[in-house]
Amino acid sequence: MIKNIEHYLNTQTKAAPLVVFRLFFGLMMFASIVRFWINGWIETLYLEPNYHFSYFGFNWVKPLGSYTYLLFVICALSAFFVAIGYKYRIAIITFFLSFTYIELMDKTTYLNHYYFISVLSFLMIFLPANAYYSLDSLKRKTAFKNIPKWTIDSIKLLLGIVYFYAGLAKLNSDWLFRAMPLKIWLPSKYDLPLIGNSFMQQDWFHFAMSYGGVLYDLFIPLLLLYKRTRTFAFILVVFFHVFTRVLFPIGMFPFIMIISTLIFFEGNFHQKIINKLTQIINKLSLPVKIKKLNLIDNYTFSKAKKLFIYPILGLFLLIQVTLPFRNILYPGELFWTEEGYRFSWRVMLMEKAGYANFKIVDAKTKTFFYVDNSDFLSLYQEKQMSFQPDFILEYAHYLGDHFTNQGHKNVQVFVDSYVALNGRMSRVFIDPKVDLYKEKESFKHKDWIVPFSSKIKIKGI
Repeated sequence: MIKNIEHYLNTQTKAAPLVVFRLFFGLMMFASIVRFWINGWIETLYLEPNYHFSYFGFNWVKPLGSYTYLLFVICALSAFFVAIGYKYRIAIITFFLSFTYIELMDKTTYLNHYYFISVLSFLMIFLPANAYYSLDSLKRKTAFKNIPKWTIDSIKLLLGIVYFYAGLAKLNSDWLFRAMPLKIWLPSKYDLPLIGNSFMQQDWFHFAMSYGGVLYDLFIPLLLLYKRTRTFAFILVVFFHVFTRVLFPIGMFPFIMIISTLIFFEGNFHQKIINKLTQIINKLSLPVKIKKLNLIDNYTFSKAKKLFIYPILGLFLLIQVTLPFRNILYPGELFWTEEGYRFSWRVMLMEKAGYANFKIVDAKTKTFFYVDNSDFLSLYQEKQMSFQPDFILEYAHYLGDHFTNQGHKNVQVFVDSYVALNGRMSRVFIDPKVDLYKEKESFKHKDWIVPFSSKIKIKGI
């Protein structure tokens, strides 16, 4: 067993797939940051709001005022340096830290694919993605044709986890037996040419999309791994993500996933991409010309690096495999409480809408008044807060502190909260008799969430 593991860790493969992945990943991240800036989202999401929701344990991560723009500049430049392989190790570490800091600044902006980028960029810190076809290799005048096979397989494994766990999460009665929430979302796409007024309105199409999504997520990693089905699988990847992008405004994520799955193809395929890029670059009037370098057969990690990298990546992958299951530690319906919901590749499984009216009470005199949420939150922040318990608790503490500092005495914070989940009637969400100002955020179950009366069976991970 140990010999087999050692043999695998020492097995070499062509460096081209990791090089192409590095190049496209860096360019797409650079484009994403530029797009974010051009659309004015830095200002609307991070600078204009008076308050920002924090992740538990990361309350110290906040927007940096006007320096937030500098943070995005650093993130964009580091992504570009990753793409061209210039000072790669410093560049990928800088990108990971800056991008992750940006995503931690306000929990309101959480998206699965932002988390995926942070996780993937952390993994890339330990991979020799600049071993070949990079400015670093030009500078040292040497390049490596081959790299350890596990460095490429680790990215494949991470992509497989994302897809497979997303499929497992869809194995619930709302998705399979009610076609929810697609039955809510798809009819609104009536303006799509050809299919808007026909397919999008039909129950059978909603169920076809639901079951198609499950099968796609569960089996696409296997189809990509198997050489005979790889081309067909990639066509499915392109169709699925382009169609998803047409239906839903999810930004760059579909294109990131399409480009990422190229890594499943053989080294010769990526070498052709590199050769074509070389021809294009050498025809351009650029200060850098791609030229032949001293090619070394194999890139190997030193014994010291192995002792450092293997335990870190082993723990990293273990966390990725086990973290999505943490919801089983909590009672109640996952979609209702959302305890253990994030960072688990649960993609587009819910349609949730809420209403939260906060009441500030003097514990002694029992006098009270209601809060106008628009005085403190943007419309998007208020929408997200209204149906997520940890948001509601954090906001209640913010209100309690705010009005205490204004001179109010014996402050208590209560909320009248109602939430509708996946087409069900709205119902009481938070116990209106609980003073949320006394409750503390922790990893413990929030027993002030009113239990969900229905059961979403075949509970996904």
